[in-house]
Amino acid sequence: MHTPTDEQARAVEVFRDGRHLVLQAGAGTGKTSTLRLLAASTKRRGRYLAFNKDIAHDASTRFPRSVVCKTAHATAYAAFGHRYVRRLNSPRQPAWRIGQALGITAPVRIGGHEISHRALSHSVLRTVTRFCQSADRSLAPHHVPTLRGLGTHVEHAQLIEAVMPFAKKAWGDLQDAEQGVVRFDHDHYLKMWALTEPKIDADFLFLDEAQDTNPVLEQVFSAQRAHAQLVMVGDSAQAIYGWRGARDVMTGFDATHLTLTRSFRFGPLLAEQANRWLAFTDATIRLTGTDSISTEVGLVSSPDAVLCRTNIGAMKEAMRLLSSGHRVALARGGKTLVALASAARDLKDGRRTSHHELVLFASWGEVQDYAEHDPAGRDLQPFVELVDTYGPQAIIAAVDALSDEGQADVTVSTAHKAKGREWLKVKIADDFPPPPDTDRLDDRGCPIPEPVNATDARLAYVAVTRARHHLDLGGLAWIENHPTRRG
Repeated sequence: MHTPTDEQARAVEVFRDGRHLVLQAGAGTGKTSTLRLLAASTKRRGRYLAFNKDIAHDASTRFPRSVVCKTAHATAYAAFGHRYVRRLNSPRQPAWRIGQALGITAPVRIGGHEISHRALSHSVLRTVTRFCQSADRSLAPHHVPTLRGLGTHVEHAQLIEAVMPFAKKAWGDLQDAEQGVVRFDHDHYLKMWALTEPKIDADFLFLDEAQDTNPVLEQVFSAQRAHAQLVMVGDSAQAIYGWRGARDVMTGFDATHLTLTRSFRFGPLLAEQANRWLAFTDATIRLTGTDSISTEVGLVSSPDAVLCRTNIGAMKEAMRLLSSGHRVALARGGKTLVALASAARDLKDGRRTSHHELVLFASWGEVQDYAEHDPAGRDLQPFVELVDTYGPQAIIAAVDALSDEGQADVTVSTAHKAKGREWLKVKIADDFPPPPDTDRLDDRGCPIPEPVNATDARLAYVAVTRARHHLDLGGLAWIENHPTRRG
C-alpha cells in the first residue's frame, strides 16, 4: 500500500477518535484502500455493507478477518429472508394476473376515465414497490404513484381509494412464507427485515457506494448510531441509480465530512475532464490527477473498452465491432441474454416458452406490457427494446459470437455497468446526445442549447473516469463547444 495521503491520514485520525464519518471519494481516489487503513487501525469488529456481490467478494479478500463483508440483501437474507426461500425466484407473471388473484376483476371509473383492471393492478404493485423502497413503517397514500391523465387532486384521491385496499392485501399476501399470489423478490424481505428494527452486531459499520442507497437501507444503517461507529463512503457525483429508488444520503448525514480528491487512476489531463462534468452537478469536490501517470485525451483507434449510454447502444456497438472482425466481450456476459432472446423468439412465433422468467406469459405483447407498466418488470425493459429493435435471432447470433473478456480485443459496456471498473484505453460511444436546442439565439443567430442536465453530467463523469491512460471523448466531444461549459 502506498504512503497515505494527507486526506487519508486525516480520515484515519477521525476514525480513531470514534467519530461518525462521511467520506466523499472521487473516482479513483483510493476509496477501498482508505477503508482498509481505517479497519487496520483498530482491533474492533466491523461490518462492510457493499452495493453488489462482486464488490462484497472483492472486499472480503482485502479486509482483515475482523470485518465481515456482505451486501445489504445478504445481511437481510441471513437474518430474515431465508424464511421465504420457497417463494423467492418464482416465475414471473403479468401484473393483471396477480391483480386478478387479489380480487381486481373489473375496471374503475375516475372522473371521465375508465381505469382498466390491468392499469389498476400495475398501480397496486408499484405502490408496494415504492413502500419497500421507503423508510415508512406502513403503506400510505403517498406511495400510490400518479397515473397519466388523472391530473387533478380529486382524481388522484379517487385512485388512492381504489388502490390502497388491494395494496394492503398484496403486502399481507407477501407475509406468508410458504405460498401466495404476489411474486416475492429480494426487496420484499429487505423491507421486512428493516421493519424489525434490526441491531447489526458490530462495533463499526462501513456503508459503501452510499450515494446509491435506498431510504430503507439508510434507515437501518442510521439506526445503528447508538451502538456502532458509522462510516459512509461514496461519490455523490456518481449517484446514477435514482431511477430505481436510490438517493444520495451522504450530503446531509450527521457526521464529520471529509474528502478524497487525489486520483491514483489517472493523470492531470483526465482529472480536468472529470472536473468539467463535476461542474454541472451539485458536487463540491474537484479531482487532482497523479503527475506520474501519463494520460492523453484524443482519438483512440483500438480501445480496451467502449462505454455506451444504453443497453441498446451497447448491443449495437457490439454488433458493429463483431462485423468488423473484432473479438468482442459484453460486460457481465451474454448467456442470460441468449436465453431470454430464445424465449422471446418462441413467444413472437406464437409458442409458449419454458424459460423460468417468462413461462407464464402467453405472448410477446404481454411481455411488452409487463416491461413497460409493471414495477417488477422494469429490469426487462432494456431487453424488450433490444428485441423490438433487432429481433431475437440477430441478438442470439451476436451473443454467440462474443468472447470472454480475457480473450477479447475490446469490452463493450454501458456506463452504469462500468461503474467501479477501469481500463487503460476507453472510448465513449456515440449514444450520448448533447442537450437539445432552446428557442433562444446567440449573437450569431445560432440556437442556444439547454444547460447540461445534472443527471447526464453524472453519467458522463462516471464514463470518462473509467480510463487510466487514454480517453476518446467520442459521443461526449460536443462538450468542447457547449456554451454553458463551466469549470
